[in-house]
Amino acid sequence: MSALAALAAEVATCTRCRLSESRTQAVFARGAPDAALVFIGEGPGAEEDRQGLPFVGRSGQLLDRLIVEELGLDPGQVQVTNVVRCRPPGNRDPQEDEIVACRPYLERQLDLVAPAVIVTLGNFAARLMLDTTQGVTRLRGRTYPCRGGVLVPTYHPSFVLRNGGGDQLVQMRADFVRAKQALVAAGRYPGRA
Repeated sequence: MSALAALAAEVATCTRCRLSESRTQAVFARGAPDAALVFIGEGPGAEEDRQGLPFVGRSGQLLDRLIVEELGLDPGQVQVTNVVRCRPPGNRDPQEDEIVACRPYLERQLDLVAPAVIVTLGNFAARLMLDTTQGVTRLRGRTYPCRGGVLVPTYHPSFVLRNGGGDQLVQMRADFVRAKQALVAAGRYPGRA
């Protein structure tokens, strides 16, 4: 068993916080175990909790479409995960103690995958990874050094869908292009540049 598979098995039986009490199953990740690019969202929704995979609902469809259209990659070439691995009841925001309980899993996952580029989707992931209280609206539009690579903050796909696309979708597309440029600059772009 690979170290990443062992970590996924550990997450599957985690009871570090109250989210474990109401989950159907823990949601670890989907995509390439050695991805040069990792997307980090907030937490699983109802469909993710049911299937055991992150970003498989409408938000995931938009995410996958942008991966293809703006990055020129197959979604299987990247890795997609979340800050918390169990669905918060009623799709509420994850609470601080839940994020703290799950953070070691995310840190170990990133150590094992060692991506060149991390794209955070929404406020929770951006604030956690950049250790800031600023929101994604202020953070997006540039890159930040992170874990020996680059971090690109952008909107959460569900936020873009709720707001009907528009300017946020245009900005999100620009952020994906920024992530592609960072992958190329790092010599880790897995497609044809």
